[in-house]
Amino acid sequence: MTPTNAIVIRRAHPEEEGVLRLAGLDSARVPETPLLLAEVDGEPRAALSLSDGSAIADPFHPSAELIDLLRMRAQTGRTPRRAGLLSLRRRPRPAY
Repeated sequence: MTPTNAIVIRRAHPEEEGVLRLAGLDSARVPETPLLLAEVDGEPRAALSLSDGSAIADPFHPSAELIDLLRMRAQTGRTPRRAGLLSLRRRPRPAY
């Protein structure tokens, strides 16, 4: 990865094409749900189970840093869906 790569972390469904492709490339089963998926420039590169911590990745690209990033996101307790909802909340205005 270079500093210009766009990395997106999002929730994923186990039957998504990208997740199934990763599992096939990694010669592994799709991890238990819920899943976080890391995409680099729109391409699925790694997925992490929030249930048991198991991961799958594209063996043709470096993925250790992506899996570390997914694990850090999982440890925050805020999945991308919840994080997005929280950022949309309005703060109360102070009474003058």
